[in-house]
Amino acid sequence: MATRDIYETAFDEDVQCESSSNNCPECSGHVATNAVETVCEDCGLVIADQEIDHGPEWRSFEDDDSNRERTGAPLTAARHDRGLSTTIGRSTDGKGRTLSGSKRCQLARMRREHSRGRFQSKAERNLAHGLGEVRRVTSALGLADSVREQACQLFRSAQREDLLLGRSIEAIAAASVYGVCRCHGRPVARDDFVDVARVDHSGVTNAYKTLNRELGLPTQPVAPQSLLPKLASELGIEKRVRRQARALAERAHQTSITNGYQPSGVAAACLYLASREHGESLTQTQVAAAAGTTPTTLRARHAELTELIDGAIRVAPA
Repeated sequence: MATRDIYETAFDEDVQCESSSNNCPECSGHVATNAVETVCEDCGLVIADQEIDHGPEWRSFEDDDSNRERTGAPLTAARHDRGLSTTIGRSTDGKGRTLSGSKRCQLARMRREHSRGRFQSKAERNLAHGLGEVRRVTSALGLADSVREQACQLFRSAQREDLLLGRSIEAIAAASVYGVCRCHGRPVARDDFVDVARVDHSGVTNAYKTLNRELGLPTQPVAPQSLLPKLASELGIEKRVRRQARALAERAHQTSITNGYQPSGVAAACLYLASREHGESLTQTQVAAAAGTTPTTLRARHAELTELIDGAIRVAPA
C-alpha cells in the first residue's frame, strides 16, 4: 500500500483527467478533460485546448515598458533540477551585441565547468538521462504535456524505489510513458512504444511489469473498441463499417468472451467481420498486419464473434 501511495501522490493534481458529461461532436464518444485539453477517448479528437493560461503575467503596468516582471519558466518534473538550470550564452549578450574574443573564451570555460558540475551524483545523472528519454518518447508519439509530466513523476518514483538497478534506463522510461497511458485509458499500443524506444519489445514489457508490480499502477484492461479508430484509419474503412465494428466490440466486451485474449486481435476480428458484411474487399492478412497480430488469431476471434451473433439471432425469436 505504501508504494501505491507514493505513485498516486507523485502525480500533479492540476493535470488529473476528469470525465465530462458532454459527448464528442464527431463520434458521440466519451470525452475526458484535463488542465491542458479536452480530448475524445474514442476517436482522439481534440475538442478544446489551452482553456486557462496558468503562466505568469508578462505585461508591464508602467508608463515605459521597461519594468516588466520576469519570473522565469515554471517548475517542471520533466527536468532533473525541476527546470532551475542555468544557460550560459555564446557570442552575444542579453541585448544582442556581439561579444569580444576574450569574453567568448571566458564563456566557453564557464560552460565547460558548468557541464562538469551539473550533476552531483551518478543517480542524478541517470535521472537526467531517463527524463530526457521520457521527453523524447512522448514527443515522438505526440502525447500531451500532462502525460509527459506524469511519466516523469513515475520515472522518479521508480528510481526512488531502486527499480533501475540492473535494468535499462531506456526501458524504464518507455514503460513509464506506457504506464501513464494505461492509467488514463489512452489507446496506445505497446508496439508503438517499441518503434520509438531504444529497447526491444521484451525490454518494454518486462519494465512495465516491474512498474505495475512494485508501484501498484491503477491500470485498467485495454478495451478492444479503444483500438478501432486507429486500425480503421490505417485501413481506410468507412464510417458505417466503423460503427458496426464498434457495436460488435462492445457486445463482445459485455459478454466477457474477450477475457484473456489479445485486444488487438479482437478489434481486428470485429473490423474484419463488419467489413465483410458491408462488402469491403479486405483480406485477413491486411487486417492482421495493421493490428499487429496474426491471421490465425484473427480467424479464431472471428469464429467466436460469428458464434456469438448466430446465438443471439437464434435466441431472439423465442
